[in-house]
Parts: sequence; C-alpha cells; structure tokens
Amino acid sequence: MNKFFILLVTAFLLFSCGTDSKEQAVQAIKDAQEYLTPFENGNGNQTATYEEVIAFYKKLAADFASIQLEEIGLTDSGKPLHLISFSKKSIDWSSANEDKIKILINNGIHPGESDGIDASLMLLRDLATGKVNAPDNLIFSAIAIYNVGGSLNRNTSTRTNQNGPESYGFRGNARNYDLNRDFIKADSRNALAFYKIYHKINPDIFIDNHVSNGADYQYTLTHLFTQHNKLGNAAGDYLHSKLQPELENRLAARDLAITPYVNVFNSSPENGFSQFMDYPRYSTGYTSLWNTLGMMVETHMLKPYKDRVLGTQAIMEEMIVIGSENVSEIKQARADSFTAYKAATSYALNYSIDNSIADTLNFLGYEAVIGKNELTGNNLMTYDRNQPFTKKTAYQNYFKAIDSVSIPDYYVVPQSQWKIIELMRHNHIQMELLPKDTTLNVTKYRIANYKTATSAYEGHYPHSNVQVEEEVIVLGFRESDIIIPTRQPGIRYIIETLEPAGQDSFFKWNYFDTILQQKEGFSSYVFESTAQKILSEDNDLKKEFDSLKIANKDFRESNYQQLDWIHKRSPNYEKAHLTYPIYKWNKK
Repeated sequence: MNKFFILLVTAFLLFSCGTDSKEQAVQAIKDAQEYLTPFENGNGNQTATYEEVIAFYKKLAADFASIQLEEIGLTDSGKPLHLISFSKKSIDWSSANEDKIKILINNGIHPGESDGIDASLMLLRDLATGKVNAPDNLIFSAIAIYNVGGSLNRNTSTRTNQNGPESYGFRGNARNYDLNRDFIKADSRNALAFYKIYHKINPDIFIDNHVSNGADYQYTLTHLFTQHNKLGNAAGDYLHSKLQPELENRLAARDLAITPYVNVFNSSPENGFSQFMDYPRYSTGYTSLWNTLGMMVETHMLKPYKDRVLGTQAIMEEMIVIGSENVSEIKQARADSFTAYKAATSYALNYSIDNSIADTLNFLGYEAVIGKNELTGNNLMTYDRNQPFTKKTAYQNYFKAIDSVSIPDYYVVPQSQWKIIELMRHNHIQMELLPKDTTLNVTKYRIANYKTATSAYEGHYPHSNVQVEEEVIVLGFRESDIIIPTRQPGIRYIIETLEPAGQDSFFKWNYFDTILQQKEGFSSYVFESTAQKILSEDNDLKKEFDSLKIANKDFRESNYQQLDWIHKRSPNYEKAHLTYPIYKWNKK
C-alpha cells in the first residue's frame, strides 16, 4: 500500500460517484493522507516506534469522539500504559456495560513481536473513520504497547530468526522480566497496571498478539486459545465448540489459513503435537480466571512482516464481528461459568493430556529433511519449502484434571501477609476483617515435600511437585486478620494463588520461602540429655526411634540425624517451620 495508490483509487471515486459519494471520497482522501501509520508509509517492513504509536493515538483521540485515550498506572520504565478504546457512544466505565461486547487487545508484551502494534493502529483508525463498519454494541480496547521498556530498547538483531521488521523492541522489559510470565507473581509495575485495565473493562474476549517459530510450515497465522478444559464449564465449551471454529471459518472465507499454535521444538509437526497449556502466569491463563474467552495470535516469524500484520488485523476484525453477533450467548456462557464455580465443592489444580481423544488437522506443512550439518558435523533437521504437503495430523487439545482440592468457605490470611493482601486488593478480591481476636477451627497445610528449580526463572527459583499434609486444628487469630470468602467472582484467582500445590501459586513463586528455613536449632552436646528424657517418657516414640535406627544405616551412624529427629517431635521444635501460613475455614 502507498500514498499514490490510495490517491489514485479515491480520485477515481470522485469522478464516478454522485454528490454525496464525492463528499465521502473527499473525506476518504483526507483520512488516507492524515492517518497513515508508519507501517503503511514504509515498504511493509517497518514497525512504529513507541513515540510514533503514542503520537498517532493522541491524534486519533483528538480528532474522533469515538476514540478515548487514557494513561493507566505506571510501568517499570517509568512511563504509563496507554489504553485506547473505541465505541460509537461515550463509554461509562462505572457501568458493567453488559449490553456491549467488550474486547481487550494486548500488544507488545514482547516488543520484537510487533505485528499487533501496527495492526491495532490501522484497525482503530479504520473503526474511527468508518472504513471498518463498527457495530453499535462494541467496546474495543487496546493496550498500545504493554512492554514499554522493551519497546524503547530498540535494536535490529535480537530476534535472531525473524523475517522483519527492520528494527524492533526487546523481549525483556525495563528490568529484564519476560512480562508474559508475570501475571500472577506480579514482580513488575506493568502487571499491576494491567490489573487496573483488566478489572476496569472486565472483557468478554481477550486477545494477546504474538509472533513465534518452533517449526516451519505454510501458515502465516496460528491461534493459541486458552485451554478449553481448563477454562471449563459453559465458557470453555463455547470457546471450543463455537468461537474457535467460527473464527477459523471466517478467516477461510478471506483465504487466510490458520491452524492451532504449532507446539513443537526440534521435531516435525506432522508427527502430531499438543496444545500449549497456558497456566495463570500467562496472559490468557490469567484472564481465564474470570472466565474471559482468551486467545493469543501467534503469527509465524519466517513469513513476511506485511502478511503477518495484515493477518493479525484480519483476526481482530473477525473477532469483532463474531463477538457483536453473539454477545448474548457469550455473556451467558461467562455468567453460567461464574455460577458453576461458585457452587462447586472442589477445584481442579493440575492437568495432563487426555491421550484417549485428539482432533485431526489437515495440516499444511513442509517436508522435514535430516542431513549432516556442515558446521557441527552432526545431523540437523531442516524443512524443504519445495516440498509442501497437506497431511492428517493428530492434535492433542484435550486435557484432564489429575488432582483437585476442596473449596472452603473462606481462606484466612494473617494480616502479617501484607504482600498477599495487597495483590488480592489489586485483583478486586472481596475481603473481610475479623472484628476481634477469634478462635477458629481451620485446616492447616504442612509442606511435606517439594522441589526447587536449580536455575533462575524470571527472577525466581520456583518450587514444583509440592505435596502437603492437612490437619484440622483450633487456632487463634487476631483482630484485623483477613478472611476471604470464596463465593465471589474472583474465586478462581483466590484458589490458584493460595493453594500451595497450584501451578502458579504464591508458594511456588517463593512468596513463603521463609517457612522453609528453621529459625531456631539445638546444640547436640546440650540437647542430648533432653532427648534421652523425651524418649524415656514416651514409649511409642522410643519404639519408633529404635526401629528407625535398625532399618536405616545413615540414620544409625549420624548423631545429628537422630537428635534432629527427636527435636522435631519435641515441644522445642518451632511450629512455623514448613507450616503454610494461610488457612482454610468452613463456617458452620
């Protein structure tokens, strides 16, 4: 697309139409001249800079009443997030806007994956100028660039395999976080600003625009919908059985082929692949906690930049149509899911692939070729674009729950856990204060086992394979300790973060690591006499101790192990060690 071509077409319209149409054509020429994006002004291989993006949206907001531009929160870069919203009528954010389809777009979470940044500039321009016919029931919002710091860190080389644009931002943010791993642990100001935007809008549909490459294939466009079994209930059913196939069909009518995200690395997709499981650390995993229908657009980085940008725009255009035409059904699916979760007595925490069922794709790929690499001398798999194919390919996109937890009436959070309480507030979780010192019958977790990562992952050494032991105890709590009712819209966020065995629980992200270290100990030469007295007064404990000495050679030959075993069963052992400091309470 270039200015000369646009002027030529609109000039033709001027001389071939009636008076009213001529006026529209004149306006079209004006719009084409004034509102061309940097992408359109270039040769199809440029992406707008941060400054150009914000300047463009400021101009749109100044010139069109349908465009609203807001600065929300701060990011780690020191700059705010910019939220751009389109609606034919003025938006009242204090209203739930339940008569509108609310769509939220996230762009530039990885600024080197800039397709959505340029596509959104053009789409919001087209909505404002009327080039795209906007439905009356639409509120369309976009985060201009989520990773502001990464966008400002512009370069030409860090996207090693990517085919354009010529220059772009960096994946890490201003503090070098990958923001698409930060939606639960919330180490960045960006995440806190996103919370404000998300809960302000409460979107029905969420799209996060990305670029990826794990293999080579014919598609420019792939989609990564939030995993439908994990989303669950009516919302999960609607996403899987209606939203995804409708999007695929509408894009096919535009001769735009799309396939599920090709979740492979160093293997050929023709052998089959599984859906990517987006746990809550990811953007769509986070938004699914409020039953939003979420997807990531994943364009293929080896395809021309222009095709990727225009394809991303087409996906958003079609999602607008689908959303506006099915607003009642989408709202009902979300409402039914909220109702189901509020009534549930248990909640699935972890999932695995269900190998008993899979879909079959007519996959458009390229033949994989294995040959000796000249550099390394080892075999290397490549793809031969001269050998395209269409093959039946297994796609494993069904998951099953492998464990669950009971849902209590309340979680009890001591006021000392202020960081947890703050994150609950950021996520609009309803909380209550204990009005006075109170004794409650609660369920206590003890951390029985866990593994810790041996290398850093996004600023943490997260835990995994967490196992807990439960015990019902009577425990005193202080006035102003927090109780969190579970029967509320944020029920899934509450459970996913507070249950220590959850895939992205606060425990797994090291929020409670202080309980993993003993604060008090013993000196062997002093405690030995105390240990002898303890065993002499407890016959059962002594029998267990003697049996362990006989059965375990290491234990038998270690003074410290024997004394530590007795110490952990004595009144001297600190109660805080391995005791998870969040409790479950059923009010009866």
